[in-house]
Amino acid sequence: MTAAQPHRAAPAALDQVAHLRPELWAAANRALVRKALAEFAHERLLTPEPTGDGRYIVRSDDGGTEYRFAARLMALDHWQIDAASLTRHRSGAEAPLDALDLVIELRATLGLSEEVLPVYLEEIGSTLSSAAYKLSRPAPDAGELVTADFQTVEASMTEGHPGFVANNGRIGFAIEEFHAYAPEAAAPVRLMWLAAHRERATFTSCADVDYDGLMEQELGADGRARLEGVLTGLGLDPADYLLFPAHPWQWANKLAVTFAGEIATRHLVPLGESEDLYQAQQSIRTFFNTSRPDRHYVKTAMSVLNMGFMRGLSAAYMEATPAINDWLAELIATDPVLRGTGLTIIRERAAIGYRDPRLEAATDRYSPYRKMLAALWRESPVPSLAPGERVFTMAALLHCDRDGRSFAAALISACGLSPERWLRRYLDAYLVPLLHSFYAHDLAFMPHGENVILVLDDAGTVVRAVFKDIAEEIVVMDPEADLPPAVRRIRADVPEDMRLLSIFTDVFDGFLRYLAALLDEAGTLPEDRFWETVARCVADYQDSVPHLAERFRRHDPFVKTFALSCLNRLQLRNNRQMVDLADPSAALQLVGELTNPIARFAPVR
Repeated sequence: MTAAQPHRAAPAALDQVAHLRPELWAAANRALVRKALAEFAHERLLTPEPTGDGRYIVRSDDGGTEYRFAARLMALDHWQIDAASLTRHRSGAEAPLDALDLVIELRATLGLSEEVLPVYLEEIGSTLSSAAYKLSRPAPDAGELVTADFQTVEASMTEGHPGFVANNGRIGFAIEEFHAYAPEAAAPVRLMWLAAHRERATFTSCADVDYDGLMEQELGADGRARLEGVLTGLGLDPADYLLFPAHPWQWANKLAVTFAGEIATRHLVPLGESEDLYQAQQSIRTFFNTSRPDRHYVKTAMSVLNMGFMRGLSAAYMEATPAINDWLAELIATDPVLRGTGLTIIRERAAIGYRDPRLEAATDRYSPYRKMLAALWRESPVPSLAPGERVFTMAALLHCDRDGRSFAAALISACGLSPERWLRRYLDAYLVPLLHSFYAHDLAFMPHGENVILVLDDAGTVVRAVFKDIAEEIVVMDPEADLPPAVRRIRADVPEDMRLLSIFTDVFDGFLRYLAALLDEAGTLPEDRFWETVARCVADYQDSVPHLAERFRRHDPFVKTFALSCLNRLQLRNNRQMVDLADPSAALQLVGELTNPIARFAPVR
């Protein structure tokens, strides 16, 4: 009997982990430890001790490990840590930087429970792996990205959410699926088309599209005939079914297993892959059609745990989605201030949700089991572009290239405008619509980088903003607001003193503080002048709408301080469902106050 030969991995399997190399892993850890210390300090989970000359120390729970670094403390308690200065010391000797060790060493400081800790470590490990993968690939520098196309910029993003430390968890992805479906892989994807029996599925759409019109646009006559031919080949009537796409991962890992009975009884019929190719966006379950950019984005359900939530889509929510989009589009079109900013939305024009009656009977309405099978079609911004205009996701403004150069700084340098003028154009397009929506309509968006598309002219100046991800993210903060029945889901009873956090937290603290720090660090625009420009934008908006003066007195944008709302604290407390969707404002982790960076620039009236 001969000894068993050692197993030899196939080259393809080795290639899948080629990015997991010591030098890349070390670089990924340095960047993530820097971010973790900065964001945990910002959220007052830890307090760096000053040692003089702009240097600080953070000690582990047991006091045996020290993290030493140089940093500048900027507006909004933003810690701008010099990554090159960062060192770790244990038992008198320098030790490698390791984000997993950092979490374990600070588990008590971070308040990590025995239940949350291992899942959080898995998310940190996945985030590091994603960062190492990005470092392993050729990447355009900041100057090259200035003139790059929409999807090249999208695939070049390296940071993910700027606030969350564990922001690429993607628990559920196997390594081959990471290479196939992660946004940074930018791999072409063919979606899986299914047919859902009308007994189980509901189709809803905006007023200007119906099911047949949508299928004609998305599939063409030949494509639709090909898919419906699968149904007729099984002796089924296509008129009894609705066609829709699903994520290939969801099909293989959930639908073909959990919905096996639905498939066996022909309530759900697999039809084959899409002819069009798609590219995953930074919001991982959304796809851009690269074969036909004029066709819709497709947003799909994914039962992958990422950044505090299972990334499914609710069949119940899908029913009202088009109506909410129609309502918002009409509000923007009929409001002269919003219309004057150039603001548009890319509407979620149609949606299909599938309901398995047994899963519905076994779960409540917030269960991930009710969010396994749904899809929506969102307009592409491409057909609305004028000659010479181009687009990129606003998250790109926070991107730095491999050598630490800021994309936003490169864009400003190339455009021919002064930094203040470029910034003001951007704020007029992005911030003014958010201010007016709040003050005139009690309406708040979730305007983070992935939810906003910026339209630029051929010089690289922002000319207008496009908001997306509407139905699941917007809220009218007046429970008595007069809304059409199909739209009333977006009403919420938000306490009066928390309403303006929709600007302070989501815009000032959640996005602009990072942009201000990057432009200051690049030598493009000092931080004081950045916030002074923001203040002038807010004051000019106030002057333009004198009829809202009472609203400004109730919710003063120049108030001295506002509550610090902490995102990482939410994830550290519960990384499976950070927020109770029935009452999201009640879940906020508020810790002390931040000084409002525009307060000292308040106009004298």
